[in-house]
Amino acid sequence: MLIQTWTDVLMSSLQNLWVQTLSFLPSLIGALLVFIIGLAVASGLASLVEKLIIAIKLDNFLKKVGLEEYTKRANLELNSGYLFGEIVYWFLVLVFFSAAADILKFYVLSNFVKDILTYLPNLVVAILVMVVALIVANLMQKIVKASVMSAKVGGEGFLSSAAWWVIVTFGLLIALNQLGVAVAIINTVITGLIAMFALAGGLAFGLGGKDFAAHLLQKMKDGIEK
Repeated sequence: MLIQTWTDVLMSSLQNLWVQTLSFLPSLIGALLVFIIGLAVASGLASLVEKLIIAIKLDNFLKKVGLEEYTKRANLELNSGYLFGEIVYWFLVLVFFSAAADILKFYVLSNFVKDILTYLPNLVVAILVMVVALIVANLMQKIVKASVMSAKVGGEGFLSSAAWWVIVTFGLLIALNQLGVAVAIINTVITGLIAMFALAGGLAFGLGGKDFAAHLLQKMKDGIEK
């Protein structure tokens, strides 16, 4: 009698498992189809984006503004088409993966992927901010160096390097702020840097800038008289 009871329990459990497997199978097939289609769509759009970036010759522009130097330092090849293509690819892969997880009712996993997708645009914006900061910094470095050399007041190397570091530092702080990394601390640092540069400039002009200002005024006067 006891053996019969255990047999019935075992058979009932196996039947329930079979029924649950059969009911889960359509969801599994649907999720796999969605994910496979997503891989195909992601691959196609990534390839299209890469070709568009190559067509507009973005790499040539980035090389002209001096970004290739930094990629070489990191032992990387400047290939913006590949970079943007990969960003599009993995973004779409995560989107379809999240959809597949929803079909399977894996809601914890789906919500985790959605959090990543929500954060990903911040990462892209932070990268673009740093790229723009480097472009502006390189341009400003050349402008400051040329201006100081034309004025023949000396210190063009130091002043141009200082301008470069100031712009890159602000770009880095803005990028970190976009990523949400210690926002309060970064805001305090930015405020402190602005105050520091203002104080340093005031002290430099107040203590030692009189002669420099007189020198500039004299040059302006000589130029006008000529």
